[in-house]
Amino acid sequence: MSGIEDAAFKTPTPSEKTQYASEEKSYYAKGDVESSVREEGSEEAVLHDERDIVTHVISVEDDPSLNPWTFRAFFIGIGLSAFGGVLAQIYYFKPQTVLVSLMFLAVISYIIGVFMETFIPRRGFFRYLNPGPFNKKENAFVIIMASAAANSALGTEVLAVQRMYYNITPNPGASIFLLFSSQLLGYGIGGIMRSVLLYPSKMLYPGVLPLLSMFDALYEGGLAARKKLKVFYIVFGIIFFWELFPEWIFPLVTGFSIFCLAAPNSPAVSRLFGGTNGNEGLGLLALCLDWQYVSGGVNPMTIPLKAQVSNFIGYILCIAVFMGVYYMNIWKAQNFPFLSQLLFNEDGTPYNQTLILNSNNEVDPALLAEVGLPWYASTWVINLLVTNLGLAATFTHLMLWNLDDMRSAWSWATPSSIKHWWANYNWKFWQNDGMRKKEDLDLRDLDPHYAEMLKYPDAPDSWYFVTLLISIIVALVVIYKSDSTLPWWGFFIAILIATVSILFFGALYAITGLQFIIQPFVQMIGGFLHPGKPMANMYFVLYSYNTVSQAQLLLRDLKIAQYAKLPPRAAFTAQIIGTLLGAILNFFIMNSIVTEQMTILLSIEGTNIWSGQQPQQYNSQAIAWGGLSHQLFAAGTRYQWVPFAYLIGLVVPVPFWLAHRYYPKLRLDYLYTPVICYFIGWLCVGINSSILSYFAVAFVSQWYLRTRYPRWFAKYNYIVGAALDGGTQVMVFILSFAVQGAAGTAHPFPAWWGANQGGNYDHCAYLD
Repeated sequence: MSGIEDAAFKTPTPSEKTQYASEEKSYYAKGDVESSVREEGSEEAVLHDERDIVTHVISVEDDPSLNPWTFRAFFIGIGLSAFGGVLAQIYYFKPQTVLVSLMFLAVISYIIGVFMETFIPRRGFFRYLNPGPFNKKENAFVIIMASAAANSALGTEVLAVQRMYYNITPNPGASIFLLFSSQLLGYGIGGIMRSVLLYPSKMLYPGVLPLLSMFDALYEGGLAARKKLKVFYIVFGIIFFWELFPEWIFPLVTGFSIFCLAAPNSPAVSRLFGGTNGNEGLGLLALCLDWQYVSGGVNPMTIPLKAQVSNFIGYILCIAVFMGVYYMNIWKAQNFPFLSQLLFNEDGTPYNQTLILNSNNEVDPALLAEVGLPWYASTWVINLLVTNLGLAATFTHLMLWNLDDMRSAWSWATPSSIKHWWANYNWKFWQNDGMRKKEDLDLRDLDPHYAEMLKYPDAPDSWYFVTLLISIIVALVVIYKSDSTLPWWGFFIAILIATVSILFFGALYAITGLQFIIQPFVQMIGGFLHPGKPMANMYFVLYSYNTVSQAQLLLRDLKIAQYAKLPPRAAFTAQIIGTLLGAILNFFIMNSIVTEQMTILLSIEGTNIWSGQQPQQYNSQAIAWGGLSHQLFAAGTRYQWVPFAYLIGLVVPVPFWLAHRYYPKLRLDYLYTPVICYFIGWLCVGINSSILSYFAVAFVSQWYLRTRYPRWFAKYNYIVGAALDGGTQVMVFILSFAVQGAAGTAHPFPAWWGANQGGNYDHCAYLD
C-alpha cells in the first residue's frame, strides 16, 4: 500500500494503481511533508506505509521455543490482574484519577519476572516457579491478562448509581453476572470480526508500537538491541526524576503561559489561555513540560502524521467555535461555567434532578413543569453536537474511501456464504484446532507478523461465538432480575448498534490509533427509544457503548499478541481470566466503598480522599438523555441541533471526496473528516495546557525525524516513546500514594511562585 492509499483508507482498483503511482512519483519529487527521495529498500528509506512500519520498527522474527504457559506467567498475571482491578476501581471514586496503563504493567511485570528468574532456584520444586529466563511471550501473556482486569467496568458505574440515586441494591450474584455479560459481549463480537479488524497490515494499532519496540529492546540480543535498551533506560530514568517537578515541586510547568502571568486577573485570558487545572480554559499557546498530560490520551509519537494533521485542524476549529459560542451567548452560555459537564438551572445554579423523579424513578411531567428543564454549558453542547457529526461522518468516510474493505467485511452475509458456513461449521468446537494454511490466504494484504502466527493453532471463531451467546443469555436474565426497566428488544438494539460501531470505529481506531467515544450517540438513541426512563438508558449505554470499548480492547491486545508472537489460545486464555477476575474485584471494591462512603459520594465536592463525581456525571447524563430527550433534543427544542448533527455528518465527507476526484493535487485525501469533526469538541473538559506540546512532539516525531532521519526513527522513535510513558507513569503512581492523597492525607509542596496552591497553577484567574 502506498503512502497515498493509506492516507485515505482506500484500496485502489487495478485501473487506478497506475494513476496513483504517477501521482505519487511527481508528488514526492516536489517534496512531500512525509517523504523524501531516498533509495528504496535502503536503511535511509522513509517508512511510507503500515507494512514498512511493522517490519522495520518491531521484529517480525519468532522463536517458537519460547513458552508462555508457565506457572510464573500465571502467578504474575493473576497478581497484577488483582492489583490492577482493585486499583482501577478505587480510583474510580477518587477526586484524582490514576490509570494503570499498558506501559506501567509492562515495566512492572518485567521487573517481577527478572526478579523471579534471578533469585528463585531452578532445582526441585522451584523449577516450576523459575523454569528459566523470563521471556517475551510470558511478559505479553501477563500484560494482556492484567490489561483486561485493570479497568473499572462500566457495569459497576450502573450498580453504583442504582444504589446512590435509586435505592436499589441488586443481589451480589446478579451484579457479578451483569459485569460478566457486559464485559464479555464485546469480546465475543470483536473476536468474530478479527479477520477484518486484526489480520490486515493496514490495521496497525499504532498505540501499541512503543510497547513492542520496548519488548524488542528488552528481549533481543545483539549490539543493536543493547543500544536500544540503553536508550530506554536513560530516557526512562531522566523522565522518572523530572516528573517530580511538574507533578509536585514546580507544577507551573504543567502549563507555562506568558499571557496568564501578564494578566492574572482577567477572566477572558483565563478562558482562552489558562489550562493547568480542570475545566480552567483552552490552554492556547501554553507550554507544558509534564509528559503525563502531553501523552495523557495517546502518545503523540505513535499517531500517523495524516491523523495528526486532521487532529490539528479540529483543534484550531475547536478554539474558534468555543470562544464564538460563549461570547455570542448562544444557549445562554454566559449564565454557566465556560467548561462543564453538569446540568444547571437557568440561573447557573446546579440542577437537582431528584426533584423531577417519581417513586418509580421515572420523570414525572407535573414535577418537571414545576422545576423546569435543565441547561448544559454551551461548550458541552458543542461537544455533543460535533461528536454526533464525527460519528456519522465516519460511516460516509469509510464507505467512500474504503468501499472495497467494507464490502469484504460483510462478504460473509451473502446467501451462498451463509449456506456454505452452515454446511461446514463444526459445532464441536473442541475438535477444531483452528489451524490455518498459508496457501489458503491472500498474503498480499496480510500483516507479516500474522503470517508468522500461522504456525500456531488459532482460537477458533466458535470460542468467541460461544462467549457471545452465553453473554447474551446471561444479560437477558440480569436486565429483568435487576429492575433495569430495559426491555428485551431494547437490549438487542443496543447489541446491533454496538456491532455496527465495532466494524466502523474499530477500523478507524486500528488505522489511526484514535478512539472515538460513542457514549453520547448511544445515549441519544436510548433516550428516544425509552423516553422518561433514565435507568433503562444507563443499561442501554452499558450494553452498547461498553461493548464497543471492550471489543476494541480485545482487538488491541490481540494485536499485541500478534506482534509479540504469543499463540492465539494463550491470548484468549489471558483475556478471559483477566476479565472475569477484574469484574469480581471491581464489584466487591465498589460495593464496599459505596456502603462506607455513601454520604460523601452524594455530596457535590466530596473530600480529598473520596469523590462521587463520576457516578454523579453518569447519572445526570442518564437524566438528560434517558429522562428528558424529547424535551431537550427533539425537533423544535433547545438542543435540537445535537441529534440533527448526525444527518449533517453523513454528507460532510462528500465534498472532500468529490474535490479529490476532480482536483487530486489539492491532496484532500490527506484529511480524515471524522477526526476533524470530533476534535472540534476536544477541549470541552479537563486540563488543556498540553496541546501545544502535544503537537510539537507529534510533528517533530512523525514528520521531521521520520523524513529527515528515517534510520533513527525506525530504531529509536518508539523505544523513546515507551521510555517516556513508562518512567512518567511509575513516578506518577508513586507520587499519587506518597504525596497526592491516594492513600490518605495529601501533602502538597509548600506554596511558592511555581506552586500556586491557592488557585490555578498558571496564575490565571480562578473562575467559579
